[in-house]
Amino acid sequence: MMNPFIEVDGVKTIFGERVVHDGLNLTINEGEIYGLLGPSGCGKTTLLREMVMLQEFSGGIIKVLGHDLNTIKHNEAQKLRQEWGVLFQAGALFSSLTLAQNIELPLKEYTNLSKKMIDEIVAFKINLVGLKSSDAILYPSQISGGMKKKAGLARALAMDPKLVFLDEPTSGLDPISARDFDDLILNLRELLGLTIIMVSHDLQSIYDTLDRVAIIDEKKIAYEGTLDNISSVKSKFIQTFFGDKFE
Repeated sequence: MMNPFIEVDGVKTIFGERVVHDGLNLTINEGEIYGLLGPSGCGKTTLLREMVMLQEFSGGIIKVLGHDLNTIKHNEAQKLRQEWGVLFQAGALFSSLTLAQNIELPLKEYTNLSKKMIDEIVAFKINLVGLKSSDAILYPSQISGGMKKKAGLARALAMDPKLVFLDEPTSGLDPISARDFDDLILNLRELLGLTIIMVSHDLQSIYDTLDRVAIIDEKKIAYEGTLDNISSVKSKFIQTFFGDKFE
């Protein structure tokens, strides 16, 4: 029996007179690495932001871990935010803080742990994502793009979340760093039992990491399922993006 962690039912998103989503339906199950795909401007990141309560949607229902985001109370929402971590596209690290200080932020904000315990957790998370312990004292301006992504991921994992949201995690990385990050995602899913939702344009990453995908096109879900059946879908975007599968 599948355990749905996120349910999106009839979601509409309207900015002024522009309709971005016109009735999206999808389900993300526990333990999946689930991809949000589609052409630029289709609202992939917008949907991700709606799922983590950074943006309001115009209609429909989004449920996360059983909580209806339309009716959730403030205190309940604060607790729910501790159940997920988010890696934003460019890492979104605070430039004035070291990597360790960036990673410890959620722990300082949401817990009453001692400094010693926080320091131990930060050191563990730094090691978990493949950074060196000596990287902890570096500032974002002193590290590579790949290291920024790993530090952002370590911060996303600081509170031991059930859900992790990744927005274009391999964008801007060289091919070797991108594949290294894919391996890291797969390993962390197995090690920590994570459910991962990922926005991506990286075809190699999509095939290497995703269990199922939802493709947003023409304001709706053009396809939801595994990549095995992608060639059966009649969609110009899908045929262009997954071109080799249609030959």
